[in-house]
Amino acid sequence: MIIGVPKEIKNNESRVGMTPAGVFELVKNDHTVYIQSGAGEGSGFFDEDYKQAGAMILDTIGQVYAMAEMIVKVKEPIEEEYDYIQKGQLVFTYFHFASSESLTMAMIDSKAVCIAYETVEDEDGTLPLLTPMSEVAGRMAIQQGAKYLEKPVKGRGVLLGGVPGVAPGRVLVLGAGVVGTQAAKMAAGLGAHVTILDVNMKRLRYINDVMPSHVVTEFSNEFNIRKHIETHDLIIGGVLLKGSKAPKLITRDMLRDMRKGTVIVDVAVDQGGCVETTRPTTHEDPIYIINDVVHYSVANMPGAVPHTSTMALTNVTLPYVLKLANLGWEMACEVDASLQKGLNIVHGEVVYKEILEAFNWDELTV
Repeated sequence: MIIGVPKEIKNNESRVGMTPAGVFELVKNDHTVYIQSGAGEGSGFFDEDYKQAGAMILDTIGQVYAMAEMIVKVKEPIEEEYDYIQKGQLVFTYFHFASSESLTMAMIDSKAVCIAYETVEDEDGTLPLLTPMSEVAGRMAIQQGAKYLEKPVKGRGVLLGGVPGVAPGRVLVLGAGVVGTQAAKMAAGLGAHVTILDVNMKRLRYINDVMPSHVVTEFSNEFNIRKHIETHDLIIGGVLLKGSKAPKLITRDMLRDMRKGTVIVDVAVDQGGCVETTRPTTHEDPIYIINDVVHYSVANMPGAVPHTSTMALTNVTLPYVLKLANLGWEMACEVDASLQKGLNIVHGEVVYKEILEAFNWDELTV
């Protein structure tokens, strides 16, 4: 199969869809790989590295799309890329369709085959291609939250770990999945007091077993959320509904109950956010303030640490890329139930019901 890896052009996105090591494995399996010149530089991988791994370098993004049967990316195509995508072309990337009707319609119109990293699902319900980026984002959420709690950037002026004689900061984590667990681990490591909420008692029992005593668990409901937002300095939104829009756990009116300078980091922004006032921001302009509450909602948080993120992503995507390249997408999805769940749009037809539900569509084909 001919595989193309274009340079990501989303704002401040420095990750790349494949490392040189991944390219080496594909070429070893007799596949052809085209890399857009400069695609890996932001992650610390250079054209010469890809050449040595067996890739061919193309100058423009248009050339990569024109040559490839399968496109391997990191982020969803943005508007400038829509016209490059060809009928029948396989596009393997993070899509998060439920958060963008315009992207969904564009991919329907393209008649491409869209397999979304975030909906590939193992038998036990885990999301193997979302997990590493959720781990990165969960850990980053605390780094960014700690920074924006500083007074010069309009935060409360709280040091999360505190100092002797001064109580540590308080972190509220919504969701005890991968993002929430990693955020709680980082916050606890800094010495903060952490409260983590979820509706899944099995997850809360797990958190209670593995975390130190200054991480406390509570069942998630509106009463408990309203109670805790009044006293916590940093709020992490880490709620995920597979393939669907995130539920709005914090509404606009709740901001009035928060103290001035409270920071919200909504990691669920890719799926619409779990805070009503969330809107996507960029690494270039990451925050905005509503009712004196600082909102950080960068839609590609792991893009700020591209070297780590790209290697972590290729570790998990490469086996699926190899399977798709070796067998073709139809056979690969037939023999791999996890990969089949990644199919979102096929030749103009939405085949993932959560997308239909997100836009209140009965069905949609072109």
